[in-house]
Amino acid sequence: MKILLLCDDFYHPGDVPRDGLEPIAAKLGAEMDVVFDGKEFDASTLTRYDAVVLSKCDHVRRGDKRPWKTPAVQCAFVQYVQNGGGLVVTHSGTVADGGSDTSVLDMLIGCRFAFHPNNCPVTHAVIKPHPVTSGVGMFCEVDEHYQIEILQSDIDILAASYSEAQGDPSKYEKEPYFNAPACIAPCAYVRTQNKGRICVLTPGHVLEVWRNPDFAQMLENAIRWCAAAK
Repeated sequence: MKILLLCDDFYHPGDVPRDGLEPIAAKLGAEMDVVFDGKEFDASTLTRYDAVVLSKCDHVRRGDKRPWKTPAVQCAFVQYVQNGGGLVVTHSGTVADGGSDTSVLDMLIGCRFAFHPNNCPVTHAVIKPHPVTSGVGMFCEVDEHYQIEILQSDIDILAASYSEAQGDPSKYEKEPYFNAPACIAPCAYVRTQNKGRICVLTPGHVLEVWRNPDFAQMLENAIRWCAAAK
């Protein structure tokens, strides 16, 4: 199996998903390529991979907030999935920040990041049996609790996440981060498009989440399930 990891943006250093995914790739016996810089990404290479893990918003890289998800890149992702490719999207991969129109890719993914409260304990629980959730138990880690805008009606929600009300002042000093209410949100779902499979996992801001055994199991399952379509 060959895996491509796209990571690193202004808010999310790429070493977190890279270091979190490396042991999973090793367990899968997979060869993993990592691209940090969006300018170095060649969309024509997508077909070489059984699964692509997108952990990167629309920033070229951590020190460069210019967009990289050009119309051509977005269309390449759509073609890759429709032809049987597997796309796993984690955390910042759902974020459209970058200033360009990412609606084509957002619709493929099936959601768009909306907001999150301050980092806080987030509890994740499986709500539906599926190959992606096989062997995954309830877990809690301090993380950015992503709330998402659902864009597709065919998503199959597999797990949900919960965080208590956050009354502490926010580092952002503005709503919706300040005094955020208790939140429940989907944290894992799947959908298909033509021959391809997509899985979205919203946790993953910090390395501790990636190293949590239950999250790691869910991510491993997601890669296997998405790659099986090819």
